[in-house]
Amino acid sequence: MPIPRLTHLQYLVVSSLARRAASGRVVRDHLRAAGVRQSGPAFYQLMAGLEDGGLVSGWYEQQVVDGQIIRERHYKILAAGLRAVDESRAFYRRGAPRTGLANA
Repeated sequence: MPIPRLTHLQYLVVSSLARRAASGRVVRDHLRAAGVRQSGPAFYQLMAGLEDGGLVSGWYEQQVVDGQIIRERHYKILAAGLRAVDESRAFYRRGAPRTGLANA
C-alpha cells in the first residue's frame, strides 16, 4: 500500500470537509482546535494547493455585516479528496509496512 499523499494538515482539512462544506473561517477554527497555529496567508496557500490538486473546490459568498459587504471563501470536498481521505485512513489503520528495520 503506497504512503498517503495527504500531509497531516491536508488530512485535517480534507477530512473535516468530508462531513460538510464550510467557510474558511470554520476550517481555520477546526485547525486551531486541533492545535494548529497558522497565519492567514499560510492557511490560504494550503487551501489553494488543495484546490489546485483537485481535492477541494472553493467559492466566494457575499453577505452584508453592519452595512459592509463581506466576501467569505467557502470550500467543499471533491471526489478525489474523498478518495485521498479514505486512502489515508486505510493506510494508518493497517499500520506501517514491515521493513525489517526494527530488527536492525
